[in-house]
Amino acid sequence: MITAETLKTLTTFTTEALHRAVGKAGKDYTFTGSKFLGLTNGNQFCYHVVHQVKGGSDSCKVFLTYDPTAGRVSADIG
Repeated sequence: MITAETLKTLTTFTTEALHRAVGKAGKDYTFTGSKFLGLTNGNQFCYHVVHQVKGGSDSCKVFLTYDPTAGRVSADIG
């Protein structure tokens, strides 16, 4: 079960927290903004993330997966 407190946390990650969560996968990105989009059919928390690229900005999605047994969150860039 995901508690109300955990749900609130997973839906309010800051841009900086998302960058830290993606770890090595995000080393080539400088995130400049983010917005929570919703919960996917696979129970992942989906964020729209804006990042800098040469000559401007681009965007991608970050997917957070919560493991309630371990109490941990993992992140992937999609």
